[in-house]
Amino acid sequence: MPETFSLETLDAAINEAHVPTLQMVICHLTGETSILRHEWRPRVSSHVAPESQLAPEDQQYVRSVARDALKRHFEAGSPELPQLDMQTLDKMIRYLVGDAAPDAYLPFLEEELGVADLRTPQWHSPELRRGAAGLSAVIIGAGMSGLLAAIRFKQAGIAFTIIEKNPEIGGTWYENTYPGCRVDSDNQLYSYSFEPNANWPQHFSTQEILLDYFRKVVEKYDLRDHIRLGCKVEDATFDEAEGKWKVRYADADGGGLCELTANILVSAVGQLNVPRIPDLPGLPSFAGPVFHSATWRHDVDLRGKRVAVVGTGASAFQFVPEIAPQVAQLDVFQRNPPWLLPTPHYHEPVSSGQRWLLANVPFYQNWYRFWLYWRTVDGMHHAVKRDPAFDGGGRAISAQNAEFRAVLEGWINRQISDHAKLGDHVVPKYPVGGKRALRDAGSWIKALERDNVALVTEGIREIRPEGIVTADGETHPADVLIFGTGFRASEFLSTFRITGRDGVDLHRFWNGNARAYLGTMVPRFPNMFILYGPNTNLVINGSIILFAECSVGYMLQSLKTMIEHGQRTVEVRRDVFDDFNERIDAANAEMAWGVEGVSSWYKNDLGRVSQNWPFPTVDYWEATRRADPADFGFDDPVERRTLAG
Repeated sequence: MPETFSLETLDAAINEAHVPTLQMVICHLTGETSILRHEWRPRVSSHVAPESQLAPEDQQYVRSVARDALKRHFEAGSPELPQLDMQTLDKMIRYLVGDAAPDAYLPFLEEELGVADLRTPQWHSPELRRGAAGLSAVIIGAGMSGLLAAIRFKQAGIAFTIIEKNPEIGGTWYENTYPGCRVDSDNQLYSYSFEPNANWPQHFSTQEILLDYFRKVVEKYDLRDHIRLGCKVEDATFDEAEGKWKVRYADADGGGLCELTANILVSAVGQLNVPRIPDLPGLPSFAGPVFHSATWRHDVDLRGKRVAVVGTGASAFQFVPEIAPQVAQLDVFQRNPPWLLPTPHYHEPVSSGQRWLLANVPFYQNWYRFWLYWRTVDGMHHAVKRDPAFDGGGRAISAQNAEFRAVLEGWINRQISDHAKLGDHVVPKYPVGGKRALRDAGSWIKALERDNVALVTEGIREIRPEGIVTADGETHPADVLIFGTGFRASEFLSTFRITGRDGVDLHRFWNGNARAYLGTMVPRFPNMFILYGPNTNLVINGSIILFAECSVGYMLQSLKTMIEHGQRTVEVRRDVFDDFNERIDAANAEMAWGVEGVSSWYKNDLGRVSQNWPFPTVDYWEATRRADPADFGFDDPVERRTLAG
């Protein structure tokens, strides 16, 4: 029984509960599915449309049944509930997602439901345990992906060391400390599937809360002693004679270069870690402080200052409303406006009743997470895919995309009270999905309409000591210059050198066009795995943590295959690699972010979409569930000659 249980507490929480989730809980508690009435089935067209609601009397009935079932459960001492059979579980899933859901989704959704951690490495055989004991790994980066890899290596019995350039773990959640920094995925989704948190204070948590979550994960899984902080990797070289990687890094104490040797190399540095500062004429001459949002200068007092912000991407979208009330004047320089996704609860706390339900009601958190996931997983994928027969004049790429555009345009226009000031400068001209859409609760437009804020849409001609000169010749005085211009996302692994078989340099192999098989493996670089690698970014469907869990799972499956084949290395075949990337490129060309005329950080300098996954999320899950030995070359001379070709 929960420590905080009382009938008053239960009643208050039940009254705040999500009704479809309660229906699932009732099935678990009673073992019956009669509560899943067809006419009560939840219906939602997209994650930006409101969820359908039951009539008040029907809601009350469901809450009453749940209350009685939970009262009996708690008063009986919270006995362990029997496991539901797969037929019942399938019926419950189909009730939430609809009978039309493809059969391919069902095993994926059953795993995502998270009743058990089905992604834990199952390396129990003597062969696998011996193989794991003979392996070691170097993980570069102690952010979300690197910590995940470490946990799975530990579960598999593989020794590992994490090298982290910062003085603390956390990656992006350690580095980005600008005002207003927070996640844009609901926290029930932005957390490891095997480490849910019932006590998130907000639906979309702030930077310090997220950093604390990952610190707790480090402590729970006893990872601290495996992490070398303040150490910057210089290079990694594959030694063909030994079949191992040699990783050199600068020691935190400044004592010169150190070297680690390991069988496995994992890059977990991500895509968003090297700030992009545009090469603007005259920038070095600016007289005041200059910094990027990712390296926020907390020693610079903005109060009463004239501040210029260059860029209106995700970071600026969060910090501009925070600093606008403090500064004397804020000029925001914009090339293209972002699409705003209606999220009225973006800054709201999770109620005490909801937190109680998540922490104490059996399976409530699993099904609530599942429901949130289904609403966003692939629900909008079709709306950002091009219809070749549709002519949207460059503003929409299909009839569904046009409908999506109309919804978001309406959301933006209803917020504007000063049309003379903002005009049409806050409604994008490109299709929805062409650039990253941003979760909005109304703070952005409100900030731009402040008397001390100006939205500048003229291009920047040059920087002078006293401010910014735009293309029309006007000078915008500034005391402080802040860049919210994103990251060098397409320059994967650019901060260190990697040399594979036959002395092949990874960056020369890529030649400015980073590619990888399933975003993870590159031919001629054996036992090297990239997490959050090329073409694994998500635009409108799903959580990046899901992709990380899939990528890490595939890495373990590949190593398992290597052990079972009695080999010391594994790498993807060149023809498999090429075929995969041809399919990726063809599919990306049909998406809103890949069509001609749309520029964004999703594309590299060659115009190729090197960041995004263009298919439904379930396709990546399916592709990474198992490693196919036919896709690989092992430590075999014949296979190696095939790869070199």
